[in-house]
Amino acid sequence: MFLGEHQHTLDAKGRVILPARFRERLSSGLVFAPSQDRCIDVYPLTAFERRVEELRAVPREDQRARAYLRVFLAGAHEEKPDAQGRVTIPPRLRTYAGLDKDLTVNGADEKVEIWDRATWDQYREAAEEAFASLDAPFTFT
Repeated sequence: MFLGEHQHTLDAKGRVILPARFRERLSSGLVFAPSQDRCIDVYPLTAFERRVEELRAVPREDQRARAYLRVFLAGAHEEKPDAQGRVTIPPRLRTYAGLDKDLTVNGADEKVEIWDRATWDQYREAAEEAFASLDAPFTFT
């Protein structure tokens, strides 16, 4: 499981150093994929394969499902960290997520999220306010 919030920077070549506590699980390879909320998901290879298996159950006749699959899979990019734990984020995904220099790298259970820091700060502020004001148990339907 990936946990925590980490502040990092994107270098001039589009690389970011992965948080030390994430490196071992991602060292054999990872997949970048576009995510909702204009961030990038980073999956260990095995978790990405599980996600693709889940998506194979989506009915291809559904136009929204087809569009989701196209954006998700066409935007996916396999990468392997270098000896320093750096990975290069593809230009297309950097543009999608609005990544410039200052990043936040979050643990998100089976995956990692990479956010533009200002976008994350704004999102987190609103999400924490909603979280703090929950007055009933959250349920999944």
